[in-house]
Amino acid sequence: MTIKEAQETVDQWVRTYGVRYFSELTNMACLTEEVGELARVMARLYGDQSFKEGESPNLGEEMADVLWVLLCLANQTGVDLTDEFSKSMMKKTKRDASRHRDNPKLRT
Repeated sequence: MTIKEAQETVDQWVRTYGVRYFSELTNMACLTEEVGELARVMARLYGDQSFKEGESPNLGEEMADVLWVLLCLANQTGVDLTDEFSKSMMKKTKRDASRHRDNPKLRT
């Protein structure tokens, strides 16, 4: 599935099952909440915390939840994420063409 197809799939789902998009501000709060849930799993998988009894390492699920809300925000604000991601990759490539290779901190 392409990014464009993902945006279209989310839009169709919202129109079919979700009645309408939540407000942009509500979705921003939801995105923050989902990133927090992802951070919680990351802290337990890769950090010093452990899972509580009954918790599971649902890393992919939490990442997908973040993506879902981001796609919602893009749709409702008219952002073409395919185009914006392409521009972001070009910007990073131009700006960081040798920056990371030349960073001695990354050579360990």
